Amino acid sequence: MSDLGALRLESVTVGGLHPVELVVAPGEILCLSGPSGSGKSRLLRAIADLEPHGGEVWLGDRAQSAMPGHHWRRRVMLVPAESHWWADSVGEHLAAPDPHDLDALGLDPMVLEWQVSRLSSGEKQRLALLRALCRQPSALLLDEPTANLDDATTRRVETWLLEKVRGCGWPVIWVAHDRAQIGRVARRHLRIRDNRLVEVEQSA
Repeated sequence: MSDLGALRLESVTVGGLHPVELVVAPGEILCLSGPSGSGKSRLLRAIADLEPHGGEVWLGDRAQSAMPGHHWRRRVMLVPAESHWWADSVGEHLAAPDPHDLDALGLDPMVLEWQVSRLSSGEKQRLALLRALCRQPSALLLDEPTANLDDATTRRVETWLLEKVRGCGWPVIWVAHDRAQIGRVARRHLRIRDNRLVEVEQSA
């Protein structure tokens, strides 16, 4: 839990987006939505230093430009909509996950012995989240982390993530489309409209 601090974007430009000025406080979840192709995933990739962009991103007092990319990405962890798996078995990707976390996500401990090819899309999505959190990041970028899950499992994942975010104090940007979910997990909701980030009023 080193380098904890706010995630700050200063005049960040990527694709057709107008310069983005944004601060996400430690322990805050900010939800981002917008039409397909509006630039949500590209913005997350820019924040993770995976795509060329203008402006600067800060984590606390550390600038993205002052840190090697792989070090930055270990701290500012992107969980993409489609996860990548480089070894045959699930256990090769996870360093001794807490059994409580597996249970909270509705996963059998035996899943660690499974072949990745056996996993459903929903299992991959939950395990990709667990894999990211096991690496002890300092901020999280989540690209539709529950898109492949049914309603009951979505609620389980939300509960687990909220507990982790509050306990660890990570600033989080969460791409989501479901207004009900956004209302459950975030106090702030920004939507990309006409290449600008516009604040959406949350229901009481």
